[in-house]
Amino acid sequence: MKISYDKATDSLYIHLADRPSVDSNEVNDGVVLDFDANGALVGIDLQHASERADINNLSVSKLPLGQLLAA
Repeated sequence: MKISYDKATDSLYIHLADRPSVDSNEVNDGVVLDFDANGALVGIDLQHASERADINNLSVSKLPLGQLLAA
C-alpha cells in the first residue's frame, strides 16, 4: 500500500494494490474509488485533501510493517 499527495491538485491517493484501475466511482463529492478489471478496489482518491484531512500528520497504528519507505 502506498499513500501519495499531489500538492498541485491537492489530491491524496491511497494505492491499495499495484494493479491498474479500469473503473471509478465517485461515492461522495471529491471521494473517488478506483476498481480493477475484476471489480476489486485498488485505490481511493481524496480530492481537496487539505480541506478534508490533516495531511500534515500521518499516524500508523498496529500495522504489520514489513518495510517502511519514505519518499
